[in-house]
Amino acid sequence: MSEITEADLDPSVKPLWLKAMTAVQTKNYGYAVKLIQSVLKEAPGFLDGRRLLRKCAGNVTGGPKKKATIFGMKTGGGLGSMKLAGQVKKDPLAALPQIEAELEKDPYSPEINDQLFEAFLALGWEQSAAFALETVRSGHPEETKFLHKLAEFYITHSESLKAAEVYRDILKHDPTDSAAIKGEKDCTARASMEKQKWGEDADIRSLRKDADEAEAQEKASRTGLTRDQLEERRDQLSAKYAENQNDLATVKDLASVFERLEDWEQALGFYEWAFSLSNGDVALRGKADAMSDRLKELEMQQLEEAAANNPDDPEVKAMLEERKKERMAEAVAEATRRVDQNPTDPVLRFELGRALFNAGDFSAAIPQLQQAKRNPHIQSKVLLLLGRTFKAKGMLDMGVKQLETALEDLVGMDATKKEVLYEKGLLHDEMGDKQAAIEAFKEIYEVDYGYRDVAERVESSYGD
Repeated sequence: MSEITEADLDPSVKPLWLKAMTAVQTKNYGYAVKLIQSVLKEAPGFLDGRRLLRKCAGNVTGGPKKKATIFGMKTGGGLGSMKLAGQVKKDPLAALPQIEAELEKDPYSPEINDQLFEAFLALGWEQSAAFALETVRSGHPEETKFLHKLAEFYITHSESLKAAEVYRDILKHDPTDSAAIKGEKDCTARASMEKQKWGEDADIRSLRKDADEAEAQEKASRTGLTRDQLEERRDQLSAKYAENQNDLATVKDLASVFERLEDWEQALGFYEWAFSLSNGDVALRGKADAMSDRLKELEMQQLEEAAANNPDDPEVKAMLEERKKERMAEAVAEATRRVDQNPTDPVLRFELGRALFNAGDFSAAIPQLQQAKRNPHIQSKVLLLLGRTFKAKGMLDMGVKQLETALEDLVGMDATKKEVLYEKGLLHDEMGDKQAAIEAFKEIYEVDYGYRDVAERVESSYGD
C-alpha cells in the first residue's frame, strides 16, 4: 500500500469522497469529518483527504488549542500519546484510525501528530510524514522540538531549502537556538549547492563562509552606514571590479552598495551581471527583478509628480496615462516571463494574476490565481484578489465564496482579515443583502473603530 491521489481512489470509495466535498461546500464540517474518516479507513494513503480532514476538524474545534499548564509546565499528550506510540510500533497502519480519532478532538496536537509522523515514517509515506509535522508547524510553531524534527526529516530527504525555512521559523520563536542558527546556515548553503547541481565533493565550508560574510554585511546594513561611507565603499569596490570584472563576490557587493544608495539602475545592471556569473542563482535573479521594479516605480513616481506640479498641462497628463498603460503591459510581460522560467512557483503565479487583474484582463487572471492557491502562505491574499476578480466580472456570488474560504484560515483580526471582511461587506451590499454586509462590517467595527468607513456604515444601520 502506498500514498495515492484522488484519481487512484477505489470506485466504491469515491461516492463518500464526493459527499464529503459537498459537506465542506455547505460548511457542514462535522459531517465532512465523519465522511472523510470513513474514506481514509479504506484509503489510508490518500493524503489530500487527510489534508482536508485536518482543515475541517480545525474548523469544528476552533483551531489550535492553547496548551494547559501546571506550575508553569505545559501539559498534553500524556498516557494517550504513549499508548499510541506502542500501537504505532506494533502495527503503524492499524494505528492510523486511532490516531485520527484523537486528532479529531485536537487536530493540531503536537504529540499526536508526532505519532502520526512516526506511523507514516514506518510505512514509508514521506509526503504524509512531512504533512504530520507541518501541521504542528502551522498550529504550534512555538513547539520548536517538533520543528527541529521536521527540519531533520527534510535534510535526510535532500530538501535543504525547506529545512532552512523551518529553521527560520524556529529562530522567530527562539533567536538564541544555536542548533537552528547553524542549521539554517548549513541548509541555505546546501540549497545553493543543490540548485547549482554541485557535486558531493563541493566545499561546504566555503559556502558557509559566504553565508557568514553575507550575514555580517546584512548586520552592517542594519546598523547603518552614512551615505559618505557607502560612497567610499562603492569607490573601493569599483576599483576592485576594474581589476577583475568576473569576480562574483565583488559584483554582488557592488550591486548591494548601489541598492543601498538607491541607485536602482546601477544596482539592476550589477545584479544581472552577478546572476550571469553565478550559474543561475535564483536569489540574484530575484534581486535583479526587484531592482527593475524599483526603477520602473521611480519613473512612474517622477511622472506623477510632474503631473501634480502641472495640473493644467494636458501633455504631461497624457504622457502619464500612456505610461500607466505601458507599465501595466510591461508588468504582465515581466510576470509572464518569470512564470515561464519557473512555472511551478505559486508566488509567481500570484504576481502574474495580480498584473493581469491590474491590466483589466480578469478572465486571464483567474486561472493564474487558482494555481497560486497551492501556496498556503499566500492563500488568503490570493483568495482576496480572486474575490475581487469575480466581482469585476459581475460574478458577485462567486466572489463572496472566495472571501468566505479565505476567512476560514484567518483567526486573528489582522490587516488581511479586515480587508477580506470589508470586501465581503461591499459585495453583500452590492448584491442587496444589507444584513450580511453589516454583519461583515460589524466584525471590523468591534476591534477597529477607525477602519475606513465601517463606523459610519455600522452606526447608520441602526437608524434605518
